[in-house]
Amino acid sequence: MTLHIPAEWSPHKAIWTCWPSAADLWQENLVPARAEVAAMVAALIAPGPRGQAGDIVHVLACGQESYANARAWLAPQVFVHELDFGDIWLRDTGPIFAKQDGRPIALRFKFNGWGEKYLLDHDEHVGDGVARLAATSIQASQFVLEGGAVDHDGEGTILTTRQCVLNTNRNRTWTQSLAEAAFKECLGAQKVLWLGDGLLNDHTDGHVDNIARFIGPGRVMCMAPFGHDDPNQVQLQQIAFDLSQMTDSAGRQLEIIAIPSPGRIVNEQGEVVPASHLNFIIGNATIVVPLYGTASGDAALRGISSAFPQHRIVGIKSSAILTGGGSFHCITQQEPV
Repeated sequence: MTLHIPAEWSPHKAIWTCWPSAADLWQENLVPARAEVAAMVAALIAPGPRGQAGDIVHVLACGQESYANARAWLAPQVFVHELDFGDIWLRDTGPIFAKQDGRPIALRFKFNGWGEKYLLDHDEHVGDGVARLAATSIQASQFVLEGGAVDHDGEGTILTTRQCVLNTNRNRTWTQSLAEAAFKECLGAQKVLWLGDGLLNDHTDGHVDNIARFIGPGRVMCMAPFGHDDPNQVQLQQIAFDLSQMTDSAGRQLEIIAIPSPGRIVNEQGEVVPASHLNFIIGNATIVVPLYGTASGDAALRGISSAFPQHRIVGIKSSAILTGGGSFHCITQQEPV
């Protein structure tokens, strides 16, 4: 049997996401986070600059209040489903949609709250619920993996980080060779490209979707440090260098495209937070890019626009969502045609 995970820029049947629902988790950021998610959904369903159809979007809402609120905020053509989940990080808790011998399948993995840091009711099972709503069969694997930990080029090359995937808080006995064997069997990987560490203070232990993204066959986007006090300066420079030494599964030397990082962003306690302009979601017609009110935003949008000339590029503030630890890519999962 042949397992294939299409690239994110391949045509979508739908995009799945979640509505911020837990008031005890989001507190004063609940309404602002809902506004940011609503803006993302509105951008994704809109037609593209050349008349391309936008995405069909499915939104999960946890509880009756959340369902009613989402239904009131979102356009009528958006599908809203009442389904229990812990929090909105569907990239990690949901399935990875793939094709097996050309037929759709939902790949499911164990989830342990990013190394048992945040264990919330229903997060371990929400992916099964999404698969049922999508009327897609499930293929379950017995190891821990979050979708944000792996990025796919659609041709069998996977980008990931040692900091996350080889962390003993996920799969205690994994070595690099064991991880590669599992990725070959369960993700259809032909080659795995390994980076080291992710962003400072990233509770996911270095998810790759914050630091490097495939944007086409043989093409990877990363970030350059922004500002003299960028807290990730050394790491971002190392990532760009490491990528420049890599080839993909087809033997192509990777073409590296860099956009600026957001620079130094801190929370109310003065702690550096893992903000990334790379945490964008690629829709059928629109790419939604997270912005944080920094001077780097315009340059990041220009760089992404140059890399995706057929798409509409929309920058949306993501500061409230970031208080939960992620952004637009973290809260979405694409379902390929």
